[in-house]
Amino acid sequence: MSGEVTAEILTTHILELAREGRRLDGRAIDDYRKVTLEPGYVTSADGSALARIGDTVVLCGVKLEPGKPFPDTPNAGVLTTNAELIPLSSPAFEPGPPHPRAIEVSRVVDRALRAAEAIDLKALCITSAEKCWTCFVDIHVLDHSGNLIDAALLAASTALSHTTMPRVRFGLAETDIPLDVRHLAIETTFARLGDAIVVDPSVDEETACQGRLTIATDEAGNIVAMQKGLVGAFGPNEVVELAERAFRHGDRLRAQIRGG
Repeated sequence: MSGEVTAEILTTHILELAREGRRLDGRAIDDYRKVTLEPGYVTSADGSALARIGDTVVLCGVKLEPGKPFPDTPNAGVLTTNAELIPLSSPAFEPGPPHPRAIEVSRVVDRALRAAEAIDLKALCITSAEKCWTCFVDIHVLDHSGNLIDAALLAASTALSHTTMPRVRFGLAETDIPLDVRHLAIETTFARLGDAIVVDPSVDEETACQGRLTIATDEAGNIVAMQKGLVGAFGPNEVVELAERAFRHGDRLRAQIRGG
């Protein structure tokens, strides 16, 4: 049986289950897979975390070093977010130029961190117009089993929450201090499977879904960013309902980060 036929049969089965309020892995419509967070996973980084959502595994490392501020923001530090989809994480990823999905993940995570003002970039200014801290947030997908965006931001938010500013290493002070993380941004991704809208889609559900919506929230009850994917539409009432679901999941996952 060809791969295309097999995929079509699987998609049909996933949609049939969704119509009955069920999912391929036994979860309910609004259930996440098991989430685990391991801060401090890479000891050589200024901050790091390994995030697992089911079998999806994402590693984030944070590095801080002095640099020069941008001319249009002379009193602010610099935040740079990059995502890499390692070929061993999925047969769909190959060596070479950045995969379009990697670009999407890095942009969506970066947007959420900035919009939520996760870190105060002005606090990263060392000398106005001359020197500031540059914060590199590097995301590496180690195993892709669906829902990369949520896992990537979970890893990034956890890593930032456990980051130390290396002031001693660069001769800027006699002691190091924790990076001041002001807000915890969490992204919650939903996928449309016919009339059902499931949270935390697996890789098979992503293949079968007709639309994807990612909602980023903060602990103050704000929606800080949204990302729409694929061609399917979401009605106004559905978006309102999904936002409420995103806040519930966001509060739970933020508590897990703080507990780590």
